[in-house]
Amino acid sequence: MKKLTQLAAGALIAGSALVSTSAYAEGEVSYNIGFASEYYFRGIKQKDSSASLGADYTNGGFYIGTWAADVGDGLEVDGYFGYGIETESGFSASLGFTGYYYTGEFDDTYEEVNLNLGYGMVGFEYSKGEWDGFGADADYDFMALTISGESGFYGTYGTFGDDFDGDYIEIGYGTTIADLDIGIAAIFSDEDLSDELDSKGSPDRSEAVVFSIGKSF
Repeated sequence: MKKLTQLAAGALIAGSALVSTSAYAEGEVSYNIGFASEYYFRGIKQKDSSASLGADYTNGGFYIGTWAADVGDGLEVDGYFGYGIETESGFSASLGFTGYYYTGEFDDTYEEVNLNLGYGMVGFEYSKGEWDGFGADADYDFMALTISGESGFYGTYGTFGDDFDGDYIEIGYGTTIADLDIGIAAIFSDEDLSDELDSKGSPDRSEAVVFSIGKSF
């Protein structure tokens, strides 16, 4: 679906921001700020360079937070909440809700339910959502499989379904240098997610290299 090129993000890429924490009501408050050379989410380009900031509160397995990014025509402002567990054997699971909202005309509202499962180096995400579509509602689902290691390298394959189509692969690395989180990712998107055109003016596959930096405050 062509309008899918405007789908918004809840994060820049892995390792794009650090967080600082403080105690609050027996829970923990965290803050993050980041900048990316290009803003991509789920294989879809949103903007050339983008700054972001966010705040989160966690208490036990419960979490709630917000995140905002510059998308050129106003801001993308996200809100999310949910509950997660992690066992001693290394299995993790969470169920939550995410809403993506806009202060300008860049895009219309997305709201989705998110399921995440993880064990060891492997993580799986399934999200089911609805896009308001400026009066033409559309349903979508998204699935992603991520493999990550302690070294900082990770790889993700993501795919869309229902009223949306498209697949992408992201391979990246994140590390911390002098209290800064530094990330780099290569993103390969198919023609359904790409904003590139071939010599005949038809949608074409795209490749991008994204750099990101974040710092706690």
